[in-house]
Amino acid sequence: MIINTANQNTTGQIIRSLLKKEHTISIFSKEAAYAIEAKAIKIELDSGKITLAIHYTGSSLSPYLQNDTICFDIEASHPTPGIEEEIYNIEQVPAHVIKIDTCTYHLECQLPGSIFSSDNRRALRVPFILGMHARVHLEVFAHELNVEGKVRNLSVGGCMVYVRLEDSMALSINQVLPEVTLEFPNGEIFNTQGRICHMRPFGSHDYAAIGIEFINMSATMTETLFHYVSESEFEAAFRSGIQDSSSRAKSRLFIADAKEKKMQHKEEHDQTKSSQRSPLLRGVLEVAHQLQVMLMFTKNKDLFPEESLYECVDSLLYMVTQDRRGLQYALAFLHDEPEWVRHAIQVSSQLAMILISRDPYASQTRETVAGALLHTMGKPLLISEQLPSLKIRMSPSQAELLKEHVVALNNKLTALGWVASPACHDIILKCQRTARWQRLSSWKAGCRVIRACSTNQCY
Repeated sequence: MIINTANQNTTGQIIRSLLKKEHTISIFSKEAAYAIEAKAIKIELDSGKITLAIHYTGSSLSPYLQNDTICFDIEASHPTPGIEEEIYNIEQVPAHVIKIDTCTYHLECQLPGSIFSSDNRRALRVPFILGMHARVHLEVFAHELNVEGKVRNLSVGGCMVYVRLEDSMALSINQVLPEVTLEFPNGEIFNTQGRICHMRPFGSHDYAAIGIEFINMSATMTETLFHYVSESEFEAAFRSGIQDSSSRAKSRLFIADAKEKKMQHKEEHDQTKSSQRSPLLRGVLEVAHQLQVMLMFTKNKDLFPEESLYECVDSLLYMVTQDRRGLQYALAFLHDEPEWVRHAIQVSSQLAMILISRDPYASQTRETVAGALLHTMGKPLLISEQLPSLKIRMSPSQAELLKEHVVALNNKLTALGWVASPACHDIILKCQRTARWQRLSSWKAGCRVIRACSTNQCY
């Protein structure tokens, strides 16, 4: 990568520090189900320009280019194993697209001169950069479900947070949150109510970015929030080198207390374990990630991400043909994934193994595996105040409600105008009609589905 240094742009300096580490750049769109991986090939710190190269086989880049601007995340791994990766998010960057060949593009981007930006109300938005963080607790349903995450930026109008992709199942755009609690490293807490403005996949480590607008705030609450935004602004300026370090000590908000240090130590331990994964396991976990992203778009957008579905199917079929035994081993490590995701991947993988062993060139294998991957997606679509979580010990009425998950899925797909192929649709229904499906091992379940498909029986 070419680096040109002179009168250095602050945003460019931060990006350059991240690019020196092992990193991933992802160009995203709130309208696209997956991000495009990019590579920085040139950065000019004096003019604040960066050139990104991408390989894109899709029909059009228009979903990622809004008014000739792009948005991207940079994830940089910490050199010390276990330390959380640094993620820098930058949006609405003017970009000029140059087509190099059929699938290769260069994006010449003009970075903003300041690390600070404005929200929709023209209020100052402060990014949490270079290790800054605060925790957030979202009350999804009153006294029922709480979701934890971390703050990525803050303004007096709202904030962007990231939560585990699994926890985002209960969230929807325009949903009102009874309580939003911000907890700073020194233990100070701010409470308000919120409304979800937007959602998207965040980075490549199973997170979702949630844009939240603060609502129903009193004058006193607004004044308190102004103080927190001001302190965050100083801390960001201090860490990025804009603020003279001799003029004042760092903000006390971001000095971790004993409780925060203990939580950080636990997270570092968890990060170390998650980094020790085989390539095949990472492939299986990527399918799990994409299924949850598909759910997010199916639930919140007026489209079904068909392309993502068949990418998942093709990935599983490739893994079956290349290393069946390794795939079986990897399937045992899905225990941290949501039950509906784990079940869908295990069953579809075992089903693919059986079908390929019978006939490697069968025309319906791809559609059959697609149906098996989809058949449990209706479960998280049923999450509501009546069924706040799929992890709870369910009452009889909640268990009855959950039995309608295939109906919920079919209704949603119909509303989105997506029609499954006959083989795909048939496998979804056959899975539901097998009364003992959930109590069978994945292999036996796969055999029953095959018999159901071949004999047209209903169990």
